[in-house]
Amino acid sequence: MGRPTPRRRIWKALGALAVVLGGGTVGYWVLGLTPLDALYQTVITVSTVGFREMFAPTGANKVFTIVLILVGVSTGLYAFGAVLEVVIEGDLFDMWGRRRMERKICSLSNHVIVCGHGRVGRSIAGHLAAGGFDFVVVDQDPERLIGAGYLTLVGDATNDHVLREAGIETARALVAATSTDTTNVYLTLSGRALRPELFIIGRARVVDSEAKLLRAGADRVINPQAIGGARVAAMLMQPHVSEFLDVITHSSEVEFRLSELPVGSNSSLTGLTLREARLRERTGALVLAIRDVEGGFKTNPGPDTAMANGDVLIAIGTDAQLAALVTLSGVAGTPDRLP
Repeated sequence: MGRPTPRRRIWKALGALAVVLGGGTVGYWVLGLTPLDALYQTVITVSTVGFREMFAPTGANKVFTIVLILVGVSTGLYAFGAVLEVVIEGDLFDMWGRRRMERKICSLSNHVIVCGHGRVGRSIAGHLAAGGFDFVVVDQDPERLIGAGYLTLVGDATNDHVLREAGIETARALVAATSTDTTNVYLTLSGRALRPELFIIGRARVVDSEAKLLRAGADRVINPQAIGGARVAAMLMQPHVSEFLDVITHSSEVEFRLSELPVGSNSSLTGLTLREARLRERTGALVLAIRDVEGGFKTNPGPDTAMANGDVLIAIGTDAQLAALVTLSGVAGTPDRLP
């Protein structure tokens, strides 16, 4: 077995001290003192304060007091040493910090769980933080999480109890972004079993793993190597288009940005055509594409294109224009959230 955690060492020391105080109180009570006097005599004996004795100096009282002094002083020194050790090593502050972080994680809902804090996981977390999303990063290597600056959890995400600690019951999405495809497949299976309706994104290092992640239950599979290669090729072939898409998608310094808006059954847009809704005239936002419930895209939709329940509008505009589009549709929330 490994070394006990700081919390376990402190609780063990305090538990032993409580047993000694309880045993001393009961012993003096049996020897004839009142409960309050018995507790008082135990405390001054264990602490070696040396106030006057509350009992007659009989043989039984003396023997019991000698035993209590030997046991109590040893236990008190052990408890003091345990607390001093964790304070000197900094473990106590780390423990309090982890407890605060655990309480914050427990209070989360509709958040994202990012499993893995390597190069890909750090990039995901950085973009989520910049976008104002609530998220938790899980990694079994505590060194990777030092100085992260956001909510983290040390543990093996393939274990169900770790995913529960990360709040999978109330999460909106799970990202399997560890460095191995095998682990990501297992994570996807675990997440799908714990939350059948959860939106899951899996990272694949090799092409053969993409189909396995989909079979395991991933809603989307991302291959960073393939995406990186495609972006390099696009930058070579159409550099201006590529840079425009990068800026408008990720930069906060431009006026316009791309966003998405779901059309639900409670939306005022359901059943209307783009002409009837007059979105451009009423909000200033421009609808670039519509994704239907089957996953297909209608790019550059015409004015007679109807919007149905379950469609997702891909729009471009300023923050104010996109907010007006949300208000007009009657859908709560912002238009650029995850499914």
